[in-house]
Amino acid sequence: MATKPGVLTDWPWKPLGNFKYAILTPWVIHSTYSLAMSKGEKEADLVYYLIFPFLMTRVLHNQIWISVSRYRTAKGNNRIVDKGIDFEQVDRESNWDDQIILSGILFYLTNMIIPGASHLPLWRSDGFIIVILLHMCPVEFLYYWLHRALHHHFLYSRYHSHHHSSIATEPITSVIHPFAEEVAYFLLFAIPLMTMVFTGTASIAAIFGYPIYIDLMNNMGHCNFELVPKWVLSTFPPLKFLMYHSLHHTQFRTNYSLFMPMYDYLYGTVDKSSDDLYETSLKRQEESPDIVHLTHLTTTDSIYHLRLGFASLASKPYAFKWYVTMAMWPVSCWSGVLTWFYGCTFVSESNTFNDLKLQSWVVPRYTMHYLLQNKQKDLNCIIEEALLEADSKGAKVVSLGLLNQHEELNGSGELYIQRHPQLRIKLVDGSSLAAAVVVNSIPKETTQVLLTGRISKVGYAIALALCQKGVQVAAMNEDEYQKLQHSDCQFGKNLVLAENYDQKIWLVGEGLIDKEQLRATKGTVFIPFTQFPPKKLLKDCYYHTTPAMVAPKSLDNIHSCENWLARRVMSAWRVAGIVHGLEGWNVHECGQTMFSMDKVWEATLRHGFCPLSLSI
Repeated sequence: MATKPGVLTDWPWKPLGNFKYAILTPWVIHSTYSLAMSKGEKEADLVYYLIFPFLMTRVLHNQIWISVSRYRTAKGNNRIVDKGIDFEQVDRESNWDDQIILSGILFYLTNMIIPGASHLPLWRSDGFIIVILLHMCPVEFLYYWLHRALHHHFLYSRYHSHHHSSIATEPITSVIHPFAEEVAYFLLFAIPLMTMVFTGTASIAAIFGYPIYIDLMNNMGHCNFELVPKWVLSTFPPLKFLMYHSLHHTQFRTNYSLFMPMYDYLYGTVDKSSDDLYETSLKRQEESPDIVHLTHLTTTDSIYHLRLGFASLASKPYAFKWYVTMAMWPVSCWSGVLTWFYGCTFVSESNTFNDLKLQSWVVPRYTMHYLLQNKQKDLNCIIEEALLEADSKGAKVVSLGLLNQHEELNGSGELYIQRHPQLRIKLVDGSSLAAAVVVNSIPKETTQVLLTGRISKVGYAIALALCQKGVQVAAMNEDEYQKLQHSDCQFGKNLVLAENYDQKIWLVGEGLIDKEQLRATKGTVFIPFTQFPPKKLLKDCYYHTTPAMVAPKSLDNIHSCENWLARRVMSAWRVAGIVHGLEGWNVHECGQTMFSMDKVWEATLRHGFCPLSLSI
């Protein structure tokens, strides 16, 4: 939002939210019907029919730029501006497709009202020449002076400051403007298009190609990484200002031109540091992380919730959305098949904290792969390659995250230490902190808890800690109870086999079935110690999230949610790796190794991580 929002700041269809595309429905239906009922090629108006596919092509084009830009800035090579982005910026830029809807409305209306805008040929060379000449002269000239006017304090505070709220830009930052400002840009860009229409030189290629060109250049100018190689700029020196706009967002009294810098040269507004910025960005190498968090995909829809996926989905806790599943099922199926063959991890996110560089790497496998015996060897190979790569890049710590959910797969990471004893990195499975989070989330006045589901390494640690504090731990499952009794841990008399389900605190492990959960009494608190949360079947009970903590404000560049966790909340397994690196602990925490829960808990709090409050 601008500092002092002016007239026509909000877009007209803002109240419609995600249903804003319904505005185009009548035209889409009518154009499809008109094409189906046309009796021949001469009667059919391809322009009218192709408008909606063209709009969807623009959406896809912009989404590709978003994903590529986020991937490149996470790796760090050729990055221009180092400042991170936050959830506020993601929310502010979530309406980036509003301008595509507006263009669709204008295309449909123009096609219906103006005779020369319909039944166009596929190609006309003279129309292309007109577009090029009119863009170079009146459009660029008028844009330059409009842009300078928008930086006057009166217009800047009411309109353009909304766009400049983003210092570290993303491709779609280029189209984040108040409605009135966007209309002004549309009037400018309409000059070449309407000239073609009125002179009878318009063609389908030119009408649709010009907006694609605008999108391409806008995205390139705001993507925050240097894309144009040096040899191209040496051959065509003026092209060096294709990257100027990221500089314009930090030094916004210079570089006002749209794509062609001739008017900045002419009026003396070229920033002198543009060349240095280009050279610095081009030489910048891929960053070497200090701490790596390994994770993987969960459901087939989870790929869209990655930071590299849909920004609006990634910025919110994961939740099943039927319309995403229905709309994207072809892509979901394709990605599911691809993960069976593609075996390279990729960087999804990068953060900085206390001079440490953090990265999240994604193993291209879904949860279902862990359940297949014939895929477990393949999974271990991929994880081992990721560990060796992290070690070669100088990483200090690797946290296993979701990869630690099935202890039988790798023995909580011990398998990798045995196979690669030369590794310099320290593996952290996060069990100590996960157990500490659960223990410290239990009210101090609690005298008894119910232990449910399968008992993992974290479950053992929790049960032992509670028994030593004098809390009675009742095991629901007799087999798990016997395992606890025959373990090396000294539980004493506080470990018992449950005779009823009256306990108000349930500690939930994997495998809790619905029938068992429904036995809970009103007011029961479910506290999971697993990577995945239990189903919320009972409305009169309370459910904690999986073990997690709130990240300190100084942890930079957080703008996506970790699976189902709330904003700026990190899983205990991920936090454990960060704390391990901050403390400089030169030992592994994997296999059967457990740290002192009190020691890990105190260190975590000391570094600014906060416990979560109860969620219902």
